[in-house]
Amino acid sequence: MSTDTLLDCIEIETAPNPTHAVIWMHGLGADANDFAPLATELGLYDSPAVRFIYPNARVRPITINGGMAMRGWYDIYTPELIRREDTQGLQQSQRDVQALIARENARGIPSGNIVLAGFSQGCAMTLQTGLRHPEKLAGLMGLSGYLPLASTLEAERHPANQDTPIFLAHGTVDPVVTIDRAEASRRLLENAGYQVQWKTYPMPHTVCPEELVDIARFLRRVLA
Repeated sequence: MSTDTLLDCIEIETAPNPTHAVIWMHGLGADANDFAPLATELGLYDSPAVRFIYPNARVRPITINGGMAMRGWYDIYTPELIRREDTQGLQQSQRDVQALIARENARGIPSGNIVLAGFSQGCAMTLQTGLRHPEKLAGLMGLSGYLPLASTLEAERHPANQDTPIFLAHGTVDPVVTIDRAEASRRLLENAGYQVQWKTYPMPHTVCPEELVDIARFLRRVLA
């Protein structure tokens, strides 16, 4: 599968000439439209001008869904998520996200003004990419997801993002990415010395209004 071209994206700017960017990745089987309305709904009008970038993951067969082709950042083999992982797919999508960061750099937005964010598989890609990125990012925000390829983090993580703020949010009754899987990811990150803000909500695999308030608060802080 070629990675020569940038992923197709929806872009929404909160004001002209943005100085900051948020690259927000959707979950398995969704697309760039999934979280695009939040660019305005979060109400970040008191923050610097932000370019929200919502990329479409590549279409790939997903084993757990009977091999059906859909937008996904990597393949899922089993409900346990981490028992067997699609290392090649994760690394390929990591390169895709890094290419989007590089494009923002070329458009005048330094890595230090860029937040990576994502839901479910998009959360996994936020952590997969952000913790390994060689330049400091403004923040990492993961919703209803988990840390993939945890066994390689120690060898592959980059010190540039050791102190980057991380916001993780999860539903306590999530049947897709269970709360114990998310908590295990949080503990691993904290034990590795990362600054993790952890919030839970009484919800399944979704996003709730209270969470949106916390998301906006986090973004205002790291985009200031």
